[in-house]
Amino acid sequence: MDELIEKTRSFVADILKDEPSSHDISHVERVENLCLKIQETEGGNPHVLRLAAILHDVGVVKEHQEGGDHAVYSAEIAGNFLTEEGVDGETIEHVVSCIRTHRFSRGLNPGSIEGSILQDADRLDALGAVGICRALVSMGTLRGLKHTIGTVKETSMNAYMEDPLDGFEDYMTRKPFKIMDRLNTDTSKEIAKERLVIMETFLEQLRKERCVE
Repeated sequence: MDELIEKTRSFVADILKDEPSSHDISHVERVENLCLKIQETEGGNPHVLRLAAILHDVGVVKEHQEGGDHAVYSAEIAGNFLTEEGVDGETIEHVVSCIRTHRFSRGLNPGSIEGSILQDADRLDALGAVGICRALVSMGTLRGLKHTIGTVKETSMNAYMEDPLDGFEDYMTRKPFKIMDRLNTDTSKEIAKERLVIMETFLEQLRKERCVE
């Protein structure tokens, strides 16, 4: 089991090594750790959770290149990889289902506690100090991709506003402060409360500094 986890991690790290935004292997591993933290209280199968967490963004590079939905790409890549590794069909379907429903912007309802935890963990990594850093890096990357290869991410149009700070404020009102209402577990909500305080403080200070004459 541990061998499969580490082989999966290596497979994903290799694909994401040139990932230019905030869906890199460090994000993947933070989501994995959050899944296990939430699972301690909420239950669920830790093996399924770890596989789903590690594989949940493996399709993001394809999304950058071709557009589309990285959750769909990731689910397909995950299913093929796990099949080649000889994982049983029930586990593969469970992992694939978790991945397919994890994405915030799609608003899909997971069909299991593992899917609910993966959704929460992925959303929690968009909050707090890490969430601020990830948002800024991701928005800069999207602007760069538009200018270099013409790819536009239709679910993140705020990244393309003329003033990047306007785009950041728009992002903050559209996603982070709506995440609390879309979390599935009580454990996740407790983690979110602390992280949202950090984001509120940062946004308040940003607005003060932008108003300086």
